[in-house]
Amino acid sequence: MKASTVYTSIQKRGLHIGLLPEMVAAVNGSTPITLDHDLDVLPDVGRRLTVAQYAAHIADLAARLWAAGVRPDEHVVLHKTANADIWLLAAAASRIGAIPVMLSPALDAATVGALLKRVDQPNLLTDERKLDGLAEVAPAELTKRVIIVAGDRPGAQSLSRLAGSPKVSPVVRPIDEAAVITHTSGTTGLPKLVVHTPRTQGTRLIPQWRLLSLMRKKETIAIHIPFVHSRMVAAMALALTNEMPILLLREVDPEVVAKQFLQHRPGFVEALPNSLMEWEGLTEDPREPFASVKIFSSTFDAIHPRTMSRLLKSSGRRGALFFQIYGQSEVGPAVGRAYFRHSAHKANGRCVGWAMPKGAAKVRVVSRDGSKPTKSNPGFIEVSWPGLAKTYFAEQDRYDINRKGDWWRTGDVGYRTKFGCLHMLDREVDMIPGVESSLEVEDVVLGRLDELTELVVVHGPNADPVPVICTVDDKPLDQDRWRAAVADFPQLAAPVHIPQAELPRTATLKVQRLALGDRLHDRHGNQA
Repeated sequence: MKASTVYTSIQKRGLHIGLLPEMVAAVNGSTPITLDHDLDVLPDVGRRLTVAQYAAHIADLAARLWAAGVRPDEHVVLHKTANADIWLLAAAASRIGAIPVMLSPALDAATVGALLKRVDQPNLLTDERKLDGLAEVAPAELTKRVIIVAGDRPGAQSLSRLAGSPKVSPVVRPIDEAAVITHTSGTTGLPKLVVHTPRTQGTRLIPQWRLLSLMRKKETIAIHIPFVHSRMVAAMALALTNEMPILLLREVDPEVVAKQFLQHRPGFVEALPNSLMEWEGLTEDPREPFASVKIFSSTFDAIHPRTMSRLLKSSGRRGALFFQIYGQSEVGPAVGRAYFRHSAHKANGRCVGWAMPKGAAKVRVVSRDGSKPTKSNPGFIEVSWPGLAKTYFAEQDRYDINRKGDWWRTGDVGYRTKFGCLHMLDREVDMIPGVESSLEVEDVVLGRLDELTELVVVHGPNADPVPVICTVDDKPLDQDRWRAAVADFPQLAAPVHIPQAELPRTATLKVQRLALGDRLHDRHGNQA
């Protein structure tokens, strides 16, 4: 069996994460998987595994889950401390026909409790720390059983005590039934639970498989994205099927990341936009930690041209590129665009890309008022293809609001240029009267002021656009430099300077704009 054969099998039978590592191991079991941390559930296995070992651990953990009482068609809510074992445990649950429900470690107890109620008596797979933190919502009453990865808690089974359980034959879920459930970012309230099937997960690999084909040799892929995100399913599947060495990163600290990159020299890096922004300082590091990187890739959220330009200029590779993918959990990758070293700084960050090759998603922009969508009058961005998520778990009505036939309304607004590039201007809920695009303002001003580490334009207390700024080391901002940088945007109110640590963020580090706006309203009310 060859890697291409595994990929072909995925396209025919769907992506089953519980079976994938074993299939890949049959092709090349020696491919390395390296971690920057120890696994909570398997603390003694070390930080360097082979794909064959990885597959064996999944089979072992599947046997332990079965011994704990988990059965096919049951839901296994995974909510534990951030760790690469989350993907292992999800694959183990999938291997026995259960449905992993991936909840971010960043969610608070009340939110987790509400989602446990929505799933209706699932299995809860967690750890001691997280279980203790859920005491206020009485998890034992909301679940069928509680399982912890190690240790001991009253009423909970421990996977560490089930080592050596008899192996269990794998169970293959139907191609169009739920396989993995993830959740939305929760920027506008309680997260929605997004249902992915083997077919939808496999379909989403099509355009990204072609991107990886740009790698002429099997170089290390460094992955720094939330272990619970639907994007992690795709990233791991693509790396495994292409037999690429994998570096799984949990730590975001620039010095830790630099050491990992210098040791493993990745040729491909996929990370959150905000992580990449945090690593911008490494572009001036004399050790050149990004010198080996041929391709940078990011999705989840808009990324600023300044960040892309700095990263690309720090690469020592000829033809280095930054590939941005626009999409969301419900649709997967919708459009994409490559940026290059000598032009990224001049790029329009609102141009998020063009339709990808045959077999990828279709995208259209629908008028909001009957007029042709333009920059000054953007329309609704909609996506259609077999990669669309199947539903929102237990919230079909909320799903149906956005689904019209084959088309999914993303909640973003934008327009298409005469050359076909999709410009995403804002989330519909974040639109501010008098501002064509808050994101464009942020792109431009960040490019002009190196001392800014973050800039977010939100609704102010008087419905005016307020720029909330963060600076390097929280140093005061030179007001003359600020006024010069925003001269093109006279509609902006005076900036509000806050420490970056105080920005409300989602699990994928997106700034929660509505929550930030609410804080400004509260502050204004207290001062009135």
